[in-house]
Amino acid sequence: MKEQELIVLLKELQSYPKECEWVEFKVNNSNPQEIGELLSALSNSACYHNQKYGFLVYGIEDATHHLVGTEFHPLTEKKGNQELENWIATQLNPRIDFNIFEFDFQDKHFAVFRIEATRNTPVSFRGETYIRIGSYKKLLDEHPERERKIWNKENIRVFEREIAVENAIENDVLLLIDYTAYFELIKYPLPDNRKGILERLVHDKIIVLRPNGKYDITNLGALALAKEIEQIESVSRKTVRVIIYEGKNRVKTIKEQIGKKGYAVDFEGLIKFIADQTPSKEIIEGALRKEVSFYPLLAIRELVANAIIHQNFSVRGTSPMIEVFTDRIEITNPGKPLIDPLRFVDHSPESRNEILARFMRRLNICEERGSGMDKVILECDKFKLPSPEIIVGDNYTRIILYGPKTFREMDKTERTRTCYHHACLKYVSGEFMTNQTLRERFDITDENYPMASRIIADTIESKLIKDFDPENKSKKYAKYVPYWV
Repeated sequence: MKEQELIVLLKELQSYPKECEWVEFKVNNSNPQEIGELLSALSNSACYHNQKYGFLVYGIEDATHHLVGTEFHPLTEKKGNQELENWIATQLNPRIDFNIFEFDFQDKHFAVFRIEATRNTPVSFRGETYIRIGSYKKLLDEHPERERKIWNKENIRVFEREIAVENAIENDVLLLIDYTAYFELIKYPLPDNRKGILERLVHDKIIVLRPNGKYDITNLGALALAKEIEQIESVSRKTVRVIIYEGKNRVKTIKEQIGKKGYAVDFEGLIKFIADQTPSKEIIEGALRKEVSFYPLLAIRELVANAIIHQNFSVRGTSPMIEVFTDRIEITNPGKPLIDPLRFVDHSPESRNEILARFMRRLNICEERGSGMDKVILECDKFKLPSPEIIVGDNYTRIILYGPKTFREMDKTERTRTCYHHACLKYVSGEFMTNQTLRERFDITDENYPMASRIIADTIESKLIKDFDPENKSKKYAKYVPYWV
């Protein structure tokens, strides 16, 4: 935090009528054990009261709230041979984030511990768990009703509603948020005054008006509408990365681009940049020649939007990534999917970021609920591309969009996967997959129908499709459906 931001925070905390359960004032008490216990109590209390942070402030007198300053310098203090900050961090379980800020104001020194509110698991210090009751520090196990509430907190955490920038003045909000682009995207007339702009941003939960007349910018506002996302530190590492490689592997990088703006502001430019990097072919339409990408633009658009919307924001140090090779595009987002990847087609959507998803749909950046992957598969069918491959890792989801391949260039796994998705697509369209529809999908001639029969048999063996009418002994007229029907 910058010095001016710290001064604003100090004044705001000082203005509280009395110590609340997530704020503690001290002058010079520098006992490491006491500090550790307070960090446990303040983190747990902040969680209990739905606060993002707890605060331990040195330099404010408890009884009067006067700014008296402190002689305590926690950033240079030690416990034994260890720095105090590191020693405390190793004694907290789970390891929550906390920051120590030191600064001078009105010729006095101040120190502020900003402690992240725990989620789902109460924080202990050296094996004991604490909480604040009024202005007193207590053992948490003496208050089981509060402990239960903390254990259940994870269920109500909403990332998009959390705060990315605190205590911003009007001018800072308008400098950080691309409000002009936002009004264009929602097709709403731009208000002719600052008040109208800010009221609309508050209405749409882009910003939150504080009691002191300043504003907090939500994670939703920062991620979707930042003019320069690098200026907002808390979300700066969530930008989309695009890497272009030479060839089919990661040995040589041609170029790399990291998103500079919010997802919504930069989305069309992002899709155009990706499309411009992919191979294309020349076709003649009427009397005109034009270049057409090997990949369906709609499929790229849907997959990139899905990667943004369905990422797990709790996975730190990573963000959505698009890698373009000469034969494929790999789109990766942090986190595992909430549903079985085999059910991506025609399954009721489940998003861990529903507010962001709804916001992006409102801006027409992604398609209607549940139709995204259906459209991707349909586009691959139209372009005669192998069906996309879905890979789920320890903490990521990757979808690979392959370039053109002839039937002979596809391996058994690719043919089986394409057959399964073709059956899914037919079923959600109110039709059935047959030997004939599969031949059309793979461009197999009629006389080579046994090749299609072999793919169907392999897919049945893989338990991905089944015979719709097992009693029908005629393979010529057999109909097939996905395994989940």
